[in-house]
Amino acid sequence: MQRALGDILDAAARGVFPPPDGGTTVVPQDGHRDAGVIAFTAHSVVFTDEEEGWVRETLARIDCDPLAATMNPRFLTAFMERTGRTTDTIDLLTVAAPLAGPPPVDLAELDDPDHPRVVRARKRRDDVRVWAADGGVLVMGRGVAGRLEAAIEVAEGVRHRGLGRALASAARHLSGGEPVWAQQAAGNARSVRVFQAAGFRPVGAEALLAAR
Repeated sequence: MQRALGDILDAAARGVFPPPDGGTTVVPQDGHRDAGVIAFTAHSVVFTDEEEGWVRETLARIDCDPLAATMNPRFLTAFMERTGRTTDTIDLLTVAAPLAGPPPVDLAELDDPDHPRVVRARKRRDDVRVWAADGGVLVMGRGVAGRLEAAIEVAEGVRHRGLGRALASAARHLSGGEPVWAQQAAGNARSVRVFQAAGFRPVGAEALLAAR
């Protein structure tokens, strides 16, 4: 039976990954908004409503290491041209278990649907909630396959004081008992360090293709 994308992500959050057999699993999109690729160790998952045959034929034509084919720019370009979608970057995909107790930083939830962070987050997530701290913002919402996702923003003037790590940790306390996912651009070393310091562990790479 074909696995759903949500089942694959739930398993990965528990540390159970697709077999590192060099293969590619193709599954349907969970919704119209999100298509893309998640590359785990030696196994990729392509989630799309395009025909599986097209995916495999296109991958077979990519002149590169087969293990890297799903994240190769030529495949991603063909994927975008085929679907009329766009992407920003390839992210490091990370996840963390929930934590009990109150967050390690004072937060005030914002109830403002026109706040810039809310407007931006709603383009990529559902059920968006935003909390403000002194010099920082935490955003949480439902992203790919309904997973709970977190993003943070820290003002330049208060960086290097541990606020980013506190905000990322706060997401784990506010998750309601479920895992929290976060993406960091591979080149954003500062963000990668912050989330890993807050207990987020890398599970793979992700390229999201958004509808125009």
